[in-house]
Amino acid sequence: MNEPAAIDALIRRAQAGDGEAFGALVRTFEWAVRAWITARCPAGADADEVAQVTFVEAFKNLGRFQPGSDFRAWLFTIARYQVMSELTRLRRLADYHERYFPHALWQELERRALTLDDAHDDDRLAALRGCLSKLDERGRALLAQRYAEEIPVQQMADQSGRSVGAIKKHLFLLREQLHECLTRRLANEAQS
Repeated sequence: MNEPAAIDALIRRAQAGDGEAFGALVRTFEWAVRAWITARCPAGADADEVAQVTFVEAFKNLGRFQPGSDFRAWLFTIARYQVMSELTRLRRLADYHERYFPHALWQELERRALTLDDAHDDDRLAALRGCLSKLDERGRALLAQRYAEEIPVQQMADQSGRSVGAIKKHLFLLREQLHECLTRRLANEAQS
């Protein structure tokens, strides 16, 4: 059903309010649009959702389409803008998390520090101090820069001559080491 005359007939019917005609248009172009979007969506993006939004936008703006024009090109233009919109959303989300996580972590640590009158919290804090002391000096310094001094990862990378990815990976591994150490210590204390 890729003949231009048949496509134009479906478009005219859909513009007149025929939902089944628009459904036939979606079925005709769905695979190509989804494949195009999937090839361009980054990791973390929901290509199916972007495709769905593309067809919803096409339906909302169908009255603006001129029959006789290239419907496929029109759909792909909408898809392109939806992919760009998704990329912008993901960038904003990543930026938000990049800035929010250290702040939330320190807020939680401060909250816990203010409620340390309980013996269990004292045990956890002592265990955390012990785990921190087992890290090498470089690891402790990196954690202090990121979480105590709140230095952005990009700035840490620039100062150290390492890549942002290397800094993030090192921080992840340090947090993982601390978590494992803390879990072991608290489990050992609970058995004692």
